[in-house]
Amino acid sequence: MIWSGHFLLIIGFSLTLLNSPTLLAKQFNVLLFTKTAGWHHQSILEGVNAVKVLAEKHHFDYEWHEDANQFNPENLKRFDAIVFLNTTGDVLNDEQQNAMEQFIQSGKGFVGVHSASDTEYKWPWYTQLVGRMFVIHPAIQTAKVNVVPSDFPGSSMLPDSFLWTDEYYYFSEPYSKNLKYILSVDESTYEPAAQWGDVKVSGMGDFHPVSWYQEFDGGRSFYTALGHLPATYQDTIFLHHLYGGINGLLPAKVYLKSK
Repeated sequence: MIWSGHFLLIIGFSLTLLNSPTLLAKQFNVLLFTKTAGWHHQSILEGVNAVKVLAEKHHFDYEWHEDANQFNPENLKRFDAIVFLNTTGDVLNDEQQNAMEQFIQSGKGFVGVHSASDTEYKWPWYTQLVGRMFVIHPAIQTAKVNVVPSDFPGSSMLPDSFLWTDEYYYFSEPYSKNLKYILSVDESTYEPAAQWGDVKVSGMGDFHPVSWYQEFDGGRSFYTALGHLPATYQDTIFLHHLYGGINGLLPAKVYLKSK
């Protein structure tokens, strides 16, 4: 009976530990933002579900919003990173933009997925945060994507190269000098030429980046151009890529230290 009492005491103590706030606390908190004021991607809901899966697998919290009023200084203090997933157009007003700038300047992180580079063209700070902006794209095609050697976790779980089907963006020149590239697409493996009205391109040339990261204005940013198709968000390669990008932005990480 004495042994049984001690056993029950140990079990009770163990249950108390397992339910303690410290042990149950999530690693970090993400604001997932999918507001569109332009093209609305059919893959947004799949993207939201992918973040939910990642949050459950990697023990972090997220909140999904399309309400720009979430962008105020007091509310943003609750988050460690903001994810713009297939946003388009002008999605924040001046006050909301200012709140986001303060968020990054406080040492926090930003993740841009696919058409996040087709968002807020008239906000110079944002174009620098993303790094490059969308200009035009050819038809959806399969191509060879190469990993640029890096210790950033957004590429750490990926093969050296892989076949990928997506809408390969042609990008502007860089708006930031700090960009460190982690993925490129081989233009010899697909047809990169595109024309929309007077805008005509033949491709970006020997090096066509599709993902990068940087330190910027006191914080960090990660961008990936992958993510047009709904099925993308169920692909293991992409999920490794996306979570690595989110994780690599956390203030405690050292992946973005200059070499």
